[in-house]
Amino acid sequence: MRSGSISQAARAVGRTQPAVSTMIQTLEDQIGFALFLRKHGKLTPTPEAQFFLEECEDILGRLERTERTLERISSLQSGKLKIACHPAASSIFIPRLLTQFLKGRDDLEVSLIMRSSDVIEDMIASQQYDLGFSETPSPRASIQQSDYNMECVCVLPADDPLTAKSVVTPVDLAGRPMAVLFDEHSTAIQTEAAFRATGTRFTKRFELRTFLPGLQFVSAGACVMVCDMITVYSHILNAPKSTGLAFRRFAPSVSSSVSILTPGYATQSMAGQAFISDLKSAVKGVQDEIEYALDSPWAEVELQIM
Repeated sequence: MRSGSISQAARAVGRTQPAVSTMIQTLEDQIGFALFLRKHGKLTPTPEAQFFLEECEDILGRLERTERTLERISSLQSGKLKIACHPAASSIFIPRLLTQFLKGRDDLEVSLIMRSSDVIEDMIASQQYDLGFSETPSPRASIQQSDYNMECVCVLPADDPLTAKSVVTPVDLAGRPMAVLFDEHSTAIQTEAAFRATGTRFTKRFELRTFLPGLQFVSAGACVMVCDMITVYSHILNAPKSTGLAFRRFAPSVSSSVSILTPGYATQSMAGQAFISDLKSAVKGVQDEIEYALDSPWAEVELQIM
């Protein structure tokens, strides 16, 4: 009907003219009515054929759109990715990584939500989100997790005399006002235990839910802090120069373990798999960058961290 003749139709689909005539006859037998009137060797479309053509073109249009959608999905350009992230990584680290990941993927929809680590654990276990980035939970069958043990860093005012040291200990901080997370948090427990183990006086001035506001207090000279790597790294990315802060190793080591969480009983989308791969590389990159920075004069590594 588009080409106007059997011979033109045969050339268009790469078939012989008798083959196309047979295909039309078979179709008419299947649907139970004639699509063409045959007079003097010519085919004239029936009104039913006109209606049938409209239906077929609508179906073929949907098939073509579906093919394009599948192509975008296979190239990670289309789909939806739902991510739950704990506060330390939600402001800079994950958004920055997502920005890089989404380049050239304009039709990939992302849902990013910030929640506490215990809430993220339940959201992943119940398959509400595709992946979570949180503090490490206890293992459970409904969650697959990749764990990363990250060393905490001592944060000092930039002009603090202790910046002359490469490693800061509880003895160095005896009686100094400290900012720590809430009492039940593992980093707070480890930090206080390090002071007790050396018989050093621990002075808690600020109790926080996240380390981020503590950076402002340290910069103002109100306290010092033993802080997780993700918060430190995010701060450097956001303000690589003139931060008013210095970062040194703390001994004995205080660890802050983070994990990439995915539902244990669900198949991950291709977009999810690709982003998880990038996230794993980024977490390893944080460790490498901060470790290198702690072993080098800080000013020399600013550009690398940027």
